Amino acid sequence: MELYDILFWVLSAIAVSCALGVILSRNPVNSVLFLILTFFAISGHYVLMNAQFLAIVNIIVYAGAIMVLFLFVIMLMNLNADVEPQKGQLVQLAGVISGGILFLVVLASIKTAKAEIMDKTSTDIGLISNLGKVLFKEYVLPFEISSVLFLSAMIGAIVIGKKEEVKTSATAKMEHVSE
Repeated sequence: MELYDILFWVLSAIAVSCALGVILSRNPVNSVLFLILTFFAISGHYVLMNAQFLAIVNIIVYAGAIMVLFLFVIMLMNLNADVEPQKGQLVQLAGVISGGILFLVVLASIKTAKAEIMDKTSTDIGLISNLGKVLFKEYVLPFEISSVLFLSAMIGAIVIGKKEEVKTSATAKMEHVSE
């Protein structure tokens, strides 16, 4: 067994076990932490496929920003309470039925899937340098238009968020006296 195969199986075991931890954990904070570990394992798979840019973006966007938002919502809503409201029997039955249907769909897709061996030769498709060359040579205009759009959105957010100073009669009198 090569190092590539060992890393693949180790990362797969980590991803599957952490994904099960997300589902089976009763504590929402632990579920979020398991989800972050799952994202890191998936980023490891991206590195194995020579897609470093996707690995970095996955870590920054998902494991970083979105998981911070999840934790913020959990803490804000106080979902970490030990007492969990009991679900009705109808909701439990709907969950079992939908889970069974999902299991049948996954089983059918595995049955119809064709197993092909992936070519292990190194390609330069997912490298960041190649992405940058394509982005700045072929797609310069859309890139610049999107940057101007993002800049105008940031300026708009600042303008909307800025509070106007309301002059009260006391501040107006102080300004009049100082003149």
